[in-house]
Amino acid sequence: MIKALQVPQRKVYNMYNIYNTISDIDISNGETKRMNCPECGGYKTFTVTNNMGSLMWNCYKASCSVSGAKKVRLDVDDIRSTMKDVRAFADDKFELPAYVVNRHDAVYANRFCAKWGLDYDEHGLMYDVKEDRVVFPVIHNGEIVDATGRAVLKRLPKWKRYGKSNLPYNFGSGKVAVVVEDCVSAAVVGSDVFVGVAVLGTSLSEEHKRYLSQFSTAIIALDPDALPKTLAFAKELRGHVDVVKVLRLTDDLKYRNPTDMTNLTNTGEELWNYHS
Repeated sequence: MIKALQVPQRKVYNMYNIYNTISDIDISNGETKRMNCPECGGYKTFTVTNNMGSLMWNCYKASCSVSGAKKVRLDVDDIRSTMKDVRAFADDKFELPAYVVNRHDAVYANRFCAKWGLDYDEHGLMYDVKEDRVVFPVIHNGEIVDATGRAVLKRLPKWKRYGKSNLPYNFGSGKVAVVVEDCVSAAVVGSDVFVGVAVLGTSLSEEHKRYLSQFSTAIIALDPDALPKTLAFAKELRGHVDVVKVLRLTDDLKYRNPTDMTNLTNTGEELWNYHS
């Protein structure tokens, strides 16, 4: 398992500086802007997002972690745009099929989870009783917006997407994104240091890039035989994430190879210290 890194104690923030900074920002609904943190001075570690009139801010520097929210007034254009976006979301609102359930007694699913060291409750897993799949929910803003199922018997396709979202599966609460290929690897590396991000495909979508842009640091850790794709991902992300590292693996991260896990931890510590 990945060794947890020590998280600095939270401190009292100068809210006057923060409010002064966000009050001067011209930011439309749905827009996110990145800038230097008014609290710690971190270079472009501070993001502000306008979410339907709620300004949400967060610093991704490890030693700062300032965050908060403040209500603001939307203008007419923002309100019209918001109503359009809400209608579109309502029309395409994702619902899990009825045969995907919270069930812990499926023998083959339990064997699958035991093999990879996954926990139903900790990882929020579900079970597809129709096709015998362990289901990984894709959560965005606190809601399940999609899900991906892994067959536990010899069924094709091995991975099945239940919705139309291109958002990545992610697990963990850390500040360093670890980009991997599949949900199992993302669940294995997710911790209070890392957020495992599974791209679930062969390329980075615009949704992937927008999601990853909230991080100031990312590690690309794809399968050992995917070096060209690894380098392509790193090149694409450098326009969205400040620091991008490539981790050369000897095996897929879900196998927890000791050398790979040590290298991942050391790289995470390097990035943590870089932003401290």
